[in-house]
Amino acid sequence: MNGGAAAMPDYELLELVLFRAIPRQDVKPLAHRIIHEFGDFNRAISASPARLAAVKGVGQAVIHEMKIVEAAAHRLTRARVIDREVLSSWDALIDYCTVSMAYRETEQFRILFLDKQNILIADEEQQKGTVDHVPVYPREVAKRALELNASSLILVHNHPSGDPSPSNADIDMTGRIERALTALSIKLHDHIIIGKNKVSSFHDLDLL
Repeated sequence: MNGGAAAMPDYELLELVLFRAIPRQDVKPLAHRIIHEFGDFNRAISASPARLAAVKGVGQAVIHEMKIVEAAAHRLTRARVIDREVLSSWDALIDYCTVSMAYRETEQFRILFLDKQNILIADEEQQKGTVDHVPVYPREVAKRALELNASSLILVHNHPSGDPSPSNADIDMTGRIERALTALSIKLHDHIIIGKNKVSSFHDLDLL
């Protein structure tokens, strides 16, 4: 309580989570196994239930506790951006996207819909994909923007490889979506790619 979470190594923080699921038992060995398997606290908390269950000693109670922590992290970061002017809360937006997507094992494509004041009115998962591909359809993106009466959009997807550099397919897909939106007078502010430790912005890279 005095030092805060930053004063604790990953395995000790994980121990506190595990103790709630497995009371009256030494959970340090299990915490070390989990950290060894996934690399750090963030990747462990974000791991799929199936991968967690494959670790010796991890049962449903442990998985439930870890998924509660993950859900709480998502809620906390989302509260900092929803119903707020996004372009002036950019760091909070990046934090939210990173917490939600950086440690996923497959690609996910999300769309942030903004109103005329650039206030986030909806955050929706459009598609899920494989480890290196996610199908996106410009017509569906434009259709949903019209349904929500959105004035602008921000595209977000993750690269499970950890490298957020845009691929040629990413650039081509973004161009097609931008053209579809422009025809409807809807602005595409940015396309953000989330990696493990950093992000890429099409706007910053002069790709938009």
